[in-house]
Amino acid sequence: MTGRRGALLAASAVQLAASLAGTALSLRRRHAFDTPVLSGRAATVGRDAWWAGTALGPPAWTLAVHGWALARLAAGDDGRAPRVLAATGAALVPGYLAERLVRRRLTPAGAEPVETAVVAAGLVTAAAMAALGAQPSGVRP
Repeated sequence: MTGRRGALLAASAVQLAASLAGTALSLRRRHAFDTPVLSGRAATVGRDAWWAGTALGPPAWTLAVHGWALARLAAGDDGRAPRVLAATGAALVPGYLAERLVRRRLTPAGAEPVETAVVAAGLVTAAAMAALGAQPSGVRP
């Protein structure tokens, strides 16, 4: 395993864990998604988690794509998997920052120990995925 591939694998695994934790927290605490464009409701957070995500986690279909690409990378795919993980990370960063609750948790006044830790880990590792996955591998498909 190369250094870059290993780093991408680690960042992607931690990011997926943070995304799953954020989704679980949102479902348990009824934190619906709330962006400048669309908002969900606490009563429908479970259903909305499939297509739009939650306040602290991406949509289920994004988690599935992320998991697929992570499994492919772990199995040795140096072609498509890094690019998929880079694109996923690049989409997650603005997704996190668009969420009202995420922005609140990242301020001193809005910090909450568990949610802030999950959000910070998710945001940092999403950025790392985007950067590491976008680096050329030297391998041509």
